Amino acid sequence: MVALIPSLSQNPTQPQNLIYNLTINSDRLNQSLEDLATIGKLPNGGVCRLAFSQEDIQARQLVKTWMLEAGMTLRSDAVGNIIGTYAGTEPNQAALATGSHIDTVPVAGKYDGCLGVLAGIEVARVLQENQKRLRHPFEVIVFADEENSVIGCKAIAGTAPTDPEKYRRKDGTDIQTCLSNVGGDWDKLATAKRDRTEIAAFIELHVEQGGVLEALDKQVGVVTGIVGQYRFMVTIIGRPNHAGTTPMHMRKDALVAASQLVLAINRLGLETQGEQVATVGHLTVAPNATNVVPARVDMSIDLRDLSDENLQYLIAQIVKEIEAIAQNTGTEITIEQKLHVMPTLAKPELMATIAEVCQNLNLTYDYLPSRAGHDAQEMGRFTDMAMIFVPSRDGISHSQDEYTSPEQCAQGANILLHTLLAIDHSY
Repeated sequence: MVALIPSLSQNPTQPQNLIYNLTINSDRLNQSLEDLATIGKLPNGGVCRLAFSQEDIQARQLVKTWMLEAGMTLRSDAVGNIIGTYAGTEPNQAALATGSHIDTVPVAGKYDGCLGVLAGIEVARVLQENQKRLRHPFEVIVFADEENSVIGCKAIAGTAPTDPEKYRRKDGTDIQTCLSNVGGDWDKLATAKRDRTEIAAFIELHVEQGGVLEALDKQVGVVTGIVGQYRFMVTIIGRPNHAGTTPMHMRKDALVAASQLVLAINRLGLETQGEQVATVGHLTVAPNATNVVPARVDMSIDLRDLSDENLQYLIAQIVKEIEAIAQNTGTEITIEQKLHVMPTLAKPELMATIAEVCQNLNLTYDYLPSRAGHDAQEMGRFTDMAMIFVPSRDGISHSQDEYTSPEQCAQGANILLHTLLAIDHSY
């Protein structure tokens, strides 16, 4: 059973609802989102603020200014994570932390990542202007490069690869230069690692980036966990031949084999018991000529689920399908793993607290997994983790058309505020 949310005064005789006199300033939060979106603004209304770019550096400075104004102390670690701390009354306690990222994909909206950072700063503003402090130190973390290398959260979790070549940018810039531009130091990568003696719990507010909450007509998503991912590249080798003179039964058509595999993967995604998704999103055909039987196909497979056991089952079934298709089509098929990210489950007690806060704020909610990766996934490797989702209109994200209403942003931030107030007395 989840305990009732205590008041900040810790006076058991105070009315239960007194805590809800604290509330997010919706106008201020949403103005912060608008102001941040002017940095890297594109002509189409979107935002381009790639990690380690001049736009990213400018945005970092603005966020630091807001943190300082909210009464936070600042530091940056070796990979350029910005950590703002609002002191608690018991400084020896491990911190309660929130945060996200402010870097973007090449054409982004205003909300992905940014809402989580600015809601955290808004929590500090509310505490400051009401002269309140938590028992625990309260941290807001701006994670470096979430949209590409995810080096920020991985360095804190101690899971970041130590080969600098894995972080080289598409334009050839090395990670040493990138980190130097934001005050980091590649040679001190290991110093960014933290543990649960420093961070007791991490809660991330994020826009859903999907359409489930809208379809369910719910105001809030209580995230059950962040899915694990496997990515594979499959190569299918057939035999090129003249499309007019080669009888159908004499062909070794790589594209026919690929088509059968695409359908098999889709069928496994639909029919396997579980909440998995299975996607083939990339295909290249060679020689890709109208009058030539396809000789080679390279294709991708993307598998995601909260259950790694289920993912392993799907992989085993796909391997069986590959063997059968290769035999039936006379082709050679190889599969190579390119990515494996383990799933991270949310802490049940934190999920229960978020749900109770939703009830007390009269907000409708449902439980759902996150099928996209987030900084919280790596944070959950070493400490208690939870996530709060608010809806994305039409399920759109990573686009200039991304939209979450001012009211929805404020609702999410209020849930974050009151969840932190609640767990401050249970951690």
